[in-house]
Amino acid sequence: MSDQNISPRKSYIVWILLNLTIVFNLLLSSCNTATPKVYHVGVLAGISAFSPALDGFKAKMTELGYTEGKNIFYDVQSTEVDIDAYKKISKKFVTDKVDLIFSFPTEASMEAKAATQNTNIPVVFALAFTDVAGIDLIKSIREPGGNITGIRFPSVDIATKRLQILLEIAPHAKRVFVPYLKGYPNVPGQLDAIRPQAKSLGVELIEFPASSPDELQAELDKRNASEDTGIDAILMIAEPLAIIPPFYSIIGKFSYDHKIPIGGALMTTDGYESIFGLLPDPALAGENAAILADKIFRGTPAGTIPVVTSDSYFQINYKAAQQLGVTIPEGLLKQADKIIR
Repeated sequence: MSDQNISPRKSYIVWILLNLTIVFNLLLSSCNTATPKVYHVGVLAGISAFSPALDGFKAKMTELGYTEGKNIFYDVQSTEVDIDAYKKISKKFVTDKVDLIFSFPTEASMEAKAATQNTNIPVVFALAFTDVAGIDLIKSIREPGGNITGIRFPSVDIATKRLQILLEIAPHAKRVFVPYLKGYPNVPGQLDAIRPQAKSLGVELIEFPASSPDELQAELDKRNASEDTGIDAILMIAEPLAIIPPFYSIIGKFSYDHKIPIGGALMTTDGYESIFGLLPDPALAGENAAILADKIFRGTPAGTIPVVTSDSYFQINYKAAQQLGVTIPEGLLKQADKIIR
């Protein structure tokens, strides 16, 4: 049949169908080019020594396809062991209706969890304690519950391992000084873990809570005034006092003045260095937290995502050991992930 034989009515129908097809394709194209979701993440950074966690988090998020300034924005709020600041920052994030809060360490994460109750804002924590009494952060590692998940700090394991390493470095030590920040929630559980360990080894733990550098200085001044300081070694457990420079500078000077081995966290302040550190790698913890955040953004409820346990990273400062007159056992050197010479 030739074109001339097509009726005007049929031509009109063809024209209508053609236009409907064009409109449908345009609508489909519009759906495919819809504006992608832009995420806003509130970051509550509680201890500066753990700041590499944020670097690791951002780097991994970029790798997973979240480009800062394009499809993800970070509101980074940093403070230094300040509970009132944690509360204020967490409430701000809730008011701003961020899509997720990334928090570290323990007490910052506890405040973020409290602030987001009765909201749909998920919390992903890093370097937080979950295995000691008094820390009510999750229901269980397998199913954290609520709207929270994250990367845990294996505090009990690390506390006992730190004491073990210190006593291998200083095998004749019978009096171990354990300074810590007074009232800090992470401390009691660690002390509960190392007290029986020390007792079984015939070691006395000299526990000293300090709420300020002045209190710590006053205690060490008393010991300086005595012929015998009463301390053979210094153990830094996982809490802020050991890694905040104004405090550590005081402890470090006392250690160097009396050639007393000190270790637990790797620190250098005012030229005073600790001998070893056993700690999760903050940057790696941040990377692992980003993987959890990505799962949440893809639709998995935070409380159903199992908590991940950070691997410990063991470093030895060989130079500090020499300065303090300590010989590091060959077995420990072989175990170290990194030796600083």
